Amino acid sequence: MKDPEWASRRRLLTGHERLTPDTFARMWNGLVDQGDLGIEILHAYAVKENLRQLLALAPTPGTSTLDRSVISHRLWRFLDLAAATDSPEVHRLAATIEAWWPAVEAAIVTGHSNARSEGYNRLAKHEGRNAFGFRNTTNQRRRIRWACTRQHRRASAKISEMPGQVR
Repeated sequence: MKDPEWASRRRLLTGHERLTPDTFARMWNGLVDQGDLGIEILHAYAVKENLRQLLALAPTPGTSTLDRSVISHRLWRFLDLAAATDSPEVHRLAATIEAWWPAVEAAIVTGHSNARSEGYNRLAKHEGRNAFGFRNTTNQRRRIRWACTRQHRRASAKISEMPGQVR
């Protein structure tokens, strides 16, 4: 017998707006037919979709500023739905969002995040581990700087012509 939760895993991870009505109905009905476990999974899916709706409020270029009451309403809807379930995973997700709410709210309001700096931090630590054992710390720092500026060097590199060169 095929496990419907396992069969629906990709659909559960896909955003609701990307599912066709038939695909969504097949997933929904298959999980409802499974009883309590399927209902719990669908509840977690609804919580995930509410969190996505909350995070989708972040402005994109060309959009106007957002009323904070919309943000607070969607946050309340997410937390209310998360509290209504018995799933410890969903409660942990809600607790994480609540603990990080000032940073999440700042990202939603401004549309900015620290993802780029976190990426560079991860890259620097990775290169530092790779360069572990270098006796010359200048070389270790140089290797980290080289790794972190690779994209910039590639984007800014231009084909230069030598003076007097004919093409």
